[in-house]
Amino acid sequence: MKNTVRRVLSTTLLMLFGLLAGAGFICRASAQGPELQQRVAEIKEAMARNKQALASYSWNELITISLKGEQKKQEHFQVRLGPDGKPQKVSMDPPPDPPSGGRLKKHIVEKKKEEYKDYADTMKALAQQYVPPDGELLQRAFAQGNIMLGSVAGAPNAVQLVIHNYLKPQDSMTLVFDRTQKALLSLQIASYMDDPKDAMNLTVRFSRLPDGTNHVDGVVMDGVSKQLNIATQNSNYSHV
Repeated sequence: MKNTVRRVLSTTLLMLFGLLAGAGFICRASAQGPELQQRVAEIKEAMARNKQALASYSWNELITISLKGEQKKQEHFQVRLGPDGKPQKVSMDPPPDPPSGGRLKKHIVEKKKEEYKDYADTMKALAQQYVPPDGELLQRAFAQGNIMLGSVAGAPNAVQLVIHNYLKPQDSMTLVFDRTQKALLSLQIASYMDDPKDAMNLTVRFSRLPDGTNHVDGVVMDGVSKQLNIATQNSNYSHV
């Protein structure tokens, strides 16, 4: 009889704790849900607005590629958005000088370039899938409950969205958004190439032009396993 009473009491307590925990979760979710939905909508609207505004600009892009801490290459481009909304680049660099030396030396030089060129191109292509964030992917992450909303220390007008499984399983994006200016401030992205062990991290800074247009100011990409770093700096925005 006593064992039966204990079992009933234990079951009742477990149910009560479950209900309380569920109620707490519902309260937190309902408190955060409307604000999170609002922030996602604001970010999507701001990105669409800026994309349209940037279509009337051209700018200069400087790309610096370093391998194992040693600078290997710099590239200069003039950039503007094409009709499809994707960047169109025109090189501003003179044609490279042919490798000097004999056939063997030329072969070694070309082989060393190939060590990082293909990998760097793959890194750039992956980064373009994250920057700028895609409105549909943000909405999908919100619908799946993969976004957490938080504050930013020392920045009362900013909010932070931490997004998991944004583009790939187990990736993450931390997005900082200014609620007053309705503008992105920064992105921190942890992703990977084909293999999750082949990590790539991105740090993205945003700036505002005099007319309020928000744009990517700089991007730093780190290919961890290859120790390959690609730094991009944008400047000299002008109307076309």
